[in-house]
Amino acid sequence: MERLGHLRPGMRVGLLGGSFDPAHEGHAHITRTALTRFGLDRVVWLVSPGNPLKDRGPAPIADRIAAAKAVMQHPRVIISDYEARTGTRYTAQTVANLRRAHPGVRFVWLMGADNLRQFSQWQDWQQIMETVPIGVLARPGVRMKARCGKAARIYSTARWAASDARGLALADAPAWCFINLPMSDASSTQIRKSGRWRHGPRD
Repeated sequence: MERLGHLRPGMRVGLLGGSFDPAHEGHAHITRTALTRFGLDRVVWLVSPGNPLKDRGPAPIADRIAAAKAVMQHPRVIISDYEARTGTRYTAQTVANLRRAHPGVRFVWLMGADNLRQFSQWQDWQQIMETVPIGVLARPGVRMKARCGKAARIYSTARWAASDARGLALADAPAWCFINLPMSDASSTQIRKSGRWRHGPRD
């Protein structure tokens, strides 16, 4: 069973998945906030081979891993190509594999509010919700839409108050917590379109 290094039973570990095409300060800001607000010991960036909801593939994963490591230099953050190495394509499968490989680790799935809005389109999204707590970090312009989305409506009674966020990792799923705070306006799409990401537009 494929494992991630530096994870021990009892740790509270956030999982932030995405194509990171490219990684940017917005990702780093979300990560630093998650470490503090959710009381996490580690955050793992799961750099995916590709996003099943997008038509075009991302830049080569080696380039995205290198860019992510340049953006996020933190002793408690792990940059990983776990999904590429294990052949997993969907988040539900990734979460299940990690929980089997790391019994006793308290995982929290992390996402931006824009992902919560479309969460019901993910493969086996309810399995994810019923398996691990979910920490949602707001991004500009999508806060109200995210909170009115299908997933948020169905699991409205499982929502934790932001004031209780530090205990989320110890919660039994389903449990999710929405952290509403100013976020960076940076996005991977904007960076690609600006030409600063040498692999060019992918949208």
